[in-house]
Parts: sequence; C-alpha cells; structure tokens
Amino acid sequence: MNKALLPGIIAMTAIVVASNILVQFLFGNWLTYGAFTYPLAFLVTDVMNRVYGVATARRVVLAGFVTGVICSLIGTQIMGEFGPLVTLRIAIGSGLAFLTAQLLDVFIFNRLREGTWWRAPLASTLIGSSVDTALFFTIAFSGALSFIEPANDVSWAGEILPLLGAGPLAPLWVSLAVADWGVKLALALIALVPFRLIVGRLTAQFA
Repeated sequence: MNKALLPGIIAMTAIVVASNILVQFLFGNWLTYGAFTYPLAFLVTDVMNRVYGVATARRVVLAGFVTGVICSLIGTQIMGEFGPLVTLRIAIGSGLAFLTAQLLDVFIFNRLREGTWWRAPLASTLIGSSVDTALFFTIAFSGALSFIEPANDVSWAGEILPLLGAGPLAPLWVSLAVADWGVKLALALIALVPFRLIVGRLTAQFA
C-alpha cells in the first residue's frame, strides 16, 4: 500500500469507528458525542487532498465508507432497548450521506485548490457537511420516507416541538439535524487550524 495512503486510511477508519460508537451516547438534548468526532472526517479528506491529490483523497473516502458499512452491519446485530442499534434507514442514510458528502468535498476542494489556502477546506467542508446532515437525517427519520423500512417506527422523531426547545414548531428530527449541522459548521472553522499545521508539516517533509 502507498505510504502516503496508509496514514489517511488509519485516521479515517479511526474516526468512523469512534463516531459509530460515540453516537450511542447522548450529549444534552439534541446531540450525541459522535457529533463531535464525525466532522473530523472532512479534515482528513481535505489534508489528503491538499498534500497527495484527488485520487488519494477518494481512496481514503472509500476506506471510510467501507468501514462505515461494516460498522452498520455489526450494529444491526446488536439489540438495544428498542431494537437493533442500527436500523436499515440509519444504515442507508449514514452510508449515502457519508459517500455523497465526502466525494462532494473532494470535488469542491479540488476546484478551489489554487485559491487562498483556507478557501478550499472551508468551502468544501461547509457544503459537504450541510449535504451530509440533510441526507442523513431526512433518510433516517423523515416520516415522508417511511416506505424505506415500514416496520421501523420512527414516529418519535416526528413529534412536533419548538425548534431546539425555543424556536418555531418543527419535527424533533429537524432539531436534531440543526444541532448536528451547527456543530459541523463550528468545527469546520476550528479545523482550519490543524489543517494548516498538518499540511505545513507534511509539505515540509517533501521540501
């Protein structure tokens, strides 16, 4: 295996596995601990894209996708209080959201790579994160898509409540999505610091 590829695959795999574990634990009313680790996948993708190029970044994304599928398959076999930890809708939503958002991130980053150093990672992560959140929560919890898995009762996610406990009325899953999206946006900004440092160090090795 290409030595340039291995660190990226290890980092991406670790993030996906950690996020699949931490998503089982709540953080407040609207988030899980997985919400704080999963966005780091975009950082890994962007670093690999900047230093090693599009092809390597896509391979790292594919490794993350395969890892996520394996985690989902394992999760379907683990029974929680209300059934399998991972339902078909969650598995489809998670896999489709990850692959679509990460490949979109790679594409946008590559189109903007010649601009100011922060523009490509920030724009690609913001757009990719937004698509990721929209796809996952809609597929996994929207009542309009109940035909995907009719036996899976997600009516609890459709309960109408004030958005994030204080805003206009909206289904619960929308509050969960907005909270998740907010964390992703915040981390997209914070991640610019490690992005700059990691890219600088890796680039210096080739100088």
